[in-house]
Amino acid sequence: MIGYATPNQSDITYNHDTQRVSMPIMLHHLDETTEGTTLVLTPGQVELFHGQLSRAIELREQQQSPQ
Repeated sequence: MIGYATPNQSDITYNHDTQRVSMPIMLHHLDETTEGTTLVLTPGQVELFHGQLSRAIELREQQQSPQ
């Protein structure tokens, strides 16, 4: 069973023909084993991730700044 996934250190690739982004990720299983795979995203999913990650960065910066 998968516990969580993390991005690999390698860069993403874009396939113009399929209009898909491929992101290497690591799956972390509950038994502490790992396996590499690829997360494939459509342009709309990339835009959704962009918005979500931008918001996460904003929240982190807000919490790190002095009150």
